[in-house]
Amino acid sequence: MTDPLILVDLLFFTGKKGGMESYVREIYSRMPRESAGVRFIALASSELAAGDTSWFPGDVIDSGISGENRVAWARGELLSVAGFAHRRRASLIHCPANLGPFFTRIPVVLTIHDLLPFRHPEYVPGAYSLILRTLIRLGARAARRVLTISDATRTDIRRYLRIKRTAVDVIPLAGETRSTIATPTTIRRTDQLLAVGNRMPHKNFSTLLTALALLPEHTRPHLVITGSHGDDPLTPLVAELGLKNWVSLQGWLAPEQLDSMYAESTLFVFPTFFEGFGLPVLEAMAHGCPVLCSNIPVLHEVAGDAAIYVDSHDAARLADSISALLSAPEELASLTSAGLARAAEFTWDQTAQRTLTSFQRVLADR
Repeated sequence: MTDPLILVDLLFFTGKKGGMESYVREIYSRMPRESAGVRFIALASSELAAGDTSWFPGDVIDSGISGENRVAWARGELLSVAGFAHRRRASLIHCPANLGPFFTRIPVVLTIHDLLPFRHPEYVPGAYSLILRTLIRLGARAARRVLTISDATRTDIRRYLRIKRTAVDVIPLAGETRSTIATPTTIRRTDQLLAVGNRMPHKNFSTLLTALALLPEHTRPHLVITGSHGDDPLTPLVAELGLKNWVSLQGWLAPEQLDSMYAESTLFVFPTFFEGFGLPVLEAMAHGCPVLCSNIPVLHEVAGDAAIYVDSHDAARLADSISALLSAPEELASLTSAGLARAAEFTWDQTAQRTLTSFQRVLADR
């Protein structure tokens, strides 16, 4: 008798999808390739299939669908994934990017990272927000189990999707990477802030730039903001605030480049209004970079006592916090040590093992 086959839905991923892509790469690179009682196969976007997929513990099939095309991706989630799973006689489907099929007899495990379209529909374009809310709700209610990455997101799932608590597994992410993790003696620049994220409004980089402009020029640090795709929408604001000499807007960085950026920066600033987890916070801590972040519940859940929190709606308070930390090397050193200890509590090995346990639980209940 052959081991049950798990189809992993990778249609959303293109090689440049941030925290969700880190999640699938990190957990599946740690899944056993044999002797685990299961087998894996992936249906991938054309972009992902064309790259290095050696991290995946099974065959990766090119779907012919572009993960950059929202309409094609959504259609693929509804029509292609279930059909492919049936043809391959899969025993379970894992959909790790918020959406999944809702008309298949094959059990589905759905990972929901956040419910931004429900919590803050104003941050998602009108019609697209409505479509996302509908598809997420239908997919979650049809799934055999829902995985999520924080207690805060589980609370949102119960509130907006009416999914029973017992059907949701909270499996946190981790900040460790395959690169060398920092030590408290890592040499850093003394004047570089780092911020990471896409350019959606809830990332709140406009307030961070306003805060930077409030700092005196003679003590103003350099700020690097990574994560944009194409023309950066922050460019006009940087010019308007007169910050061209202090701000570097960088595009998408490969993981090893981002690791280096964390390791050389003086302070990581995360002014977000909303997150499902806040993976960059743990990544910064794992590289010994002190963290200043928004005072929102999910970041307290992730960072604990190892970060400094600020009301990120208030540019003046954010500026004061940045200035105070940069002038307090002993506090920065203390945050580095606390951050390294906090990051060590989260490992991708644990995330992968707990995910596999959820799969095995569903397979046992078929």
